[in-house]
Amino acid sequence: MPLINGKAVTAVLLIALLLVILYCYVSQSYRVVLSFQEKSKATEDDTSDPEAFVTRHELHLVSPDHLRYKQPSIVQGRTDVVAVTPWLAPVVWEGTFDSGLLDSIYRPKNITVAATVFAVGKYIMFLKDFLETAEKYFFVGFRVHVYVFTDRPNEVPQVKMAAGRQLTVMPVPSSNRWQEISARRMELIQTLIEKKLRNHTDYIFCLDVDSKFHGRWGTESLGGLVAVIHPGYYRNERSKFPYERRPASRAYVAPGEGDFYYCGGAFGGLLQEVHLLAKTCRQNFEADAKVGIEAAWQEESHLNRYMWINKPSKVLSPEYLWQDFKSKNPEIQIIRFSGVVKNYADIRPN
Repeated sequence: MPLINGKAVTAVLLIALLLVILYCYVSQSYRVVLSFQEKSKATEDDTSDPEAFVTRHELHLVSPDHLRYKQPSIVQGRTDVVAVTPWLAPVVWEGTFDSGLLDSIYRPKNITVAATVFAVGKYIMFLKDFLETAEKYFFVGFRVHVYVFTDRPNEVPQVKMAAGRQLTVMPVPSSNRWQEISARRMELIQTLIEKKLRNHTDYIFCLDVDSKFHGRWGTESLGGLVAVIHPGYYRNERSKFPYERRPASRAYVAPGEGDFYYCGGAFGGLLQEVHLLAKTCRQNFEADAKVGIEAAWQEESHLNRYMWINKPSKVLSPEYLWQDFKSKNPEIQIIRFSGVVKNYADIRPN
């Protein structure tokens, strides 16, 4: 019996190996697709898993055909401010975006934006102005659902809302310490997302009630994880930021660390990103509480720690949460959202 040529044997073995690899690849691909389909179906059918989300956001940005807008330029524009972070996230200022173009991209996506606001105790007095100005400036023309957390549901004002916009009152207990009210916000936001928002809300913004809208806040603010730079510290060196400086705290930011000081009164992004932020901050706050630590600025301290490690994909300039008692600095061309002047001794329980 003639011997098989060595080269022929090698060729046969190589072909067989390639067939095995091809089979494994096709089989694995089928399992991955099937697994994804099954997981998606399970997510739609099963509302018991708080970690499950159906993602409706698409990164692919489609502009309407023949839409006309000002020609973009990479050599002209704002020169008085920085419009990008070191990790290449955009910093949104007036003059850095085209609102008509952005709205035309996001409107066909039929997105839903949720907003949370806490009107506990005497803070209920700010709710009417918040809601009325939100109707004028906050995602106008888009589907918006405002969730009001309050211990005074009977005092929630009646505000006429445009088509596609609605308000839901979420009763919560009152507290004798404003710090406790502040600290519980992350827990309540996490629970809201898990029980009511997943699978039918795309973005969420968490906003302070003692503030008013003065200008557009819209699609330019959309992103994965969105932070707002605090108006009181954006010109300061990081050594002056009021981070939590005790190493024993889960909110600790060491000297020489940190990017910006972010507001606890305005943040947001994709639903799943905010869920992870709220869940992590809540866990870290509870871990601190077990050893008798309360971070310097409650949830704001934990938020700043979180965003130092988990970089925001979009940063909003201080236009998006100014302070009424401050005069505008030259770089602030417009105030979009601002905290009202108030006497804390009159409205805080302690």
